[in-house]
Amino acid sequence: MTLDTLMKTRHVTGVKQVTKAVQKGTAKCVFLASDADQSLTASLKEACSQYGIEVVDTVTMKELGRACSIEVGASAAAVLS
Repeated sequence: MTLDTLMKTRHVTGVKQVTKAVQKGTAKCVFLASDADQSLTASLKEACSQYGIEVVDTVTMKELGRACSIEVGASAAAVLS
């Protein structure tokens, strides 16, 4: 999945919200910023692995924030089903 897809579909932003979506089974794909603090994103990455959710981790926080239409960087975002 691409950032363009993220921009055009329903999504949630932030580690806590994305974690909730993964646990509820509503996340189709998770974007994790490559420059985010790994201690914050490690548990989310593990949860995605557990639930079999695709993880894209080749974007920066700035790119992810822009794709989510927020003025600050984002550590995580998820496309919702």
